[in-house]
Amino acid sequence: MLIDKEERIAKAVALFKEGYNCAQSVVGAFADLYGFSQEQAFKMAASFGGGIGRMRQTCGAACGMFLVAGLDCGAVDGSDREGKSHNYAVVQELARKFEQESGSLICAELLGLKPKTPIVSQAEERTGAYYAKRPCVKMVETAARIFAEYLINKDNSNV
Repeated sequence: MLIDKEERIAKAVALFKEGYNCAQSVVGAFADLYGFSQEQAFKMAASFGGGIGRMRQTCGAACGMFLVAGLDCGAVDGSDREGKSHNYAVVQELARKFEQESGSLICAELLGLKPKTPIVSQAEERTGAYYAKRPCVKMVETAARIFAEYLINKDNSNV
């Protein structure tokens, strides 16, 4: 599977800047490789933004990366322990790289939120101030780059 890494990263960042959440942006940048439309990609990833439903848990950009990893190498047979194990290993490696580069997999930590910060469901308006106070664009870029590099290295390793 030949991909243009910089094109995929730019697509993910552009989607985020268009108002899609962090997970939707990463999934939307890669889903076509697996036969999904943009609408399907956005719907499948919609609940993972804001650290999963805006609960500030696992970073949505990382969740998006894990979703497309499942599209790439997820087991489709419930008894396929080897396939499941392979997918888990891939996800763990992607998570390790993301955490190493970003400092955390946890949305609240990446945002610098204090413990016990109230959880709200209301999405914030995307303004210049919104983008200035959040590292989310960088997280989307990081997740898209790590996944693109995974695809490129996977293709070159003949695994």
